Amino acid sequence: MDTLQEVALRSKLQNLLQQHRDLDTAISSLEESGTGDQLQLRRLKKMKLDLKDQIQKIENMLIPNIIA
Repeated sequence: MDTLQEVALRSKLQNLLQQHRDLDTAISSLEESGTGDQLQLRRLKKMKLDLKDQIQKIENMLIPNIIA
């Protein structure tokens, strides 16, 4: 992987991490209010899980393969 690709992946990773934090905040707010739509909560949680999967995939790409 060249430097340009790594920079792009790190930038995307930061963006995904911010989106994940934002979803976490939104989910917490809906749960605390008690008036949250259950369908909306499920959708937000699914989006958060999808983001987590994308984050993990990028992190795995950035970690070099070292055979111990």
